[in-house]
Amino acid sequence: MRELTQLVRLPNLLLLVLCMGLVRVGLLHQRTPDTPWLDVRFALLLLATLCIAAAGYIINDYYDVKIDAINRPDRLVVGRVINRRHAMLAHLLLTGVGILVSGALSTLLGLVHAASALLLWGYSVRLKRMALVGNLSIAALTAASVLTPELQLRTGVGTVWIYALAAFLLSVVREIIKDVEDMRGDAQHDCRTLPIVAGVARTKWVVAFFWLCLVLLVVGAVGQAYALGWYWLAGWLLLLVLGPLLALGWQLARADRKAHFAQLSLWCKLIMLAGVLSMLLVGVS
Repeated sequence: MRELTQLVRLPNLLLLVLCMGLVRVGLLHQRTPDTPWLDVRFALLLLATLCIAAAGYIINDYYDVKIDAINRPDRLVVGRVINRRHAMLAHLLLTGVGILVSGALSTLLGLVHAASALLLWGYSVRLKRMALVGNLSIAALTAASVLTPELQLRTGVGTVWIYALAAFLLSVVREIIKDVEDMRGDAQHDCRTLPIVAGVARTKWVVAFFWLCLVLLVVGAVGQAYALGWYWLAGWLLLLVLGPLLALGWQLARADRKAHFAQLSLWCKLIMLAGVLSMLLVGVS
């Protein structure tokens, strides 16, 4: 069971559920007060999104067996615990369920999930081995997961797009940091990730660009929340998102070992969790 939860990245799936749930409750419910927080249609949307995400993790591990044997041998599941043929079958079944369920909800959601599944497959096969392209692909999928509840309800709430942009920028930062962490295994299998192509020093400058964009976005959000009288939200963003982001930038400048970048990757996850939880405070004075 432990290996299976590692295969589908259970903590990441739980964070995805939390994020989509708080988008629905914290951001969109004010525009649709008559819609229950959790109904059958939203539960089906969660199911479809989780299926696509889990399938993406499985297909990624399917194609990365040799690389993961070097970078993360203790977390190798496909080929060691689960037969590769069974892993591929699970990927196809989860992808099919995700697309069919979302397509039954609406044509738009079906197309979004089909495109997401195709992009995840392309990422696993080719895109992740290309400098920056794979990072941007995963970041776009992260932003899409934030937007799917809005695509279902069509409320017109602009705040959800700000959160989606923040998720995109933070995901780019984390994905590039992970590439630096995984340089050894990637280099041995002809991957052309950004740190391999440009070197760690130049890669850190690229990370700094996306980090700076995110910092400016959060600073603007803090100011806007304060202007609207949402003082709890402004304080939360200031202390638990902007503060750790500035510390992340400081540590990034000093990082030069694999352990440092592994710590920065975890830090990005914690900042993302703090940002997701801040949705509960939107509109609270």
